Amino acid sequence: MAKGVIINYRGSHKTKKKPNQMVVVPAGIKGKEDSLKLIGSRVTWTNGKTTISGTATHLHGAKGALRVRFDKGLPGEAVGTQVEIKK
Repeated sequence: MAKGVIINYRGSHKTKKKPNQMVVVPAGIKGKEDSLKLIGSRVTWTNGKTTISGTATHLHGAKGALRVRFDKGLPGEAVGTQVEIKK
């Protein structure tokens, strides 16, 4: 089981943000090659009373960040918090 940090929602300055897709940086990842092994993994975000699960679908950028699609949208308080990544 690995840990990661949610950086931001997926989106751009031309399109709207997608509340069910987040960019996650896994801890201890050095580049794309390490992140490719995590594609398809289950990602879980938990605060005190809510648990939302998702799946790592693609890479995001060249430094090893992952694009994660959650089952439902995450609240804004999720940005900057930790998630658990399970293979």
